[in-house]
Amino acid sequence: MPNTKSAIRRVRRVKKQTLTNRLRKSKYKSVIKEISLLISQKKKKEALKLLPKLNSQVMKIAKTKAIDKKTASRKISKITKKINKL
Repeated sequence: MPNTKSAIRRVRRVKKQTLTNRLRKSKYKSVIKEISLLISQKKKKEALKLLPKLNSQVMKIAKTKAIDKKTASRKISKITKKINKL
């Protein structure tokens, strides 16, 4: 249990941050799953249409530091390569 007043506020703040980060990560994972599904079904046109959405979504999440920027870049790069291979 937090003892000081600032520690109590900090606990409250961390709870809110955890919820928002969890939401952001969930959005990020769902977009990646969606595009991976299209890649596995070999639907190149649909995957290419979804690629800008993926880029913006992942970079927004990286900007808020829910995930690392390098991780975001790596994910985008791998998915782009997979789409180009189709």
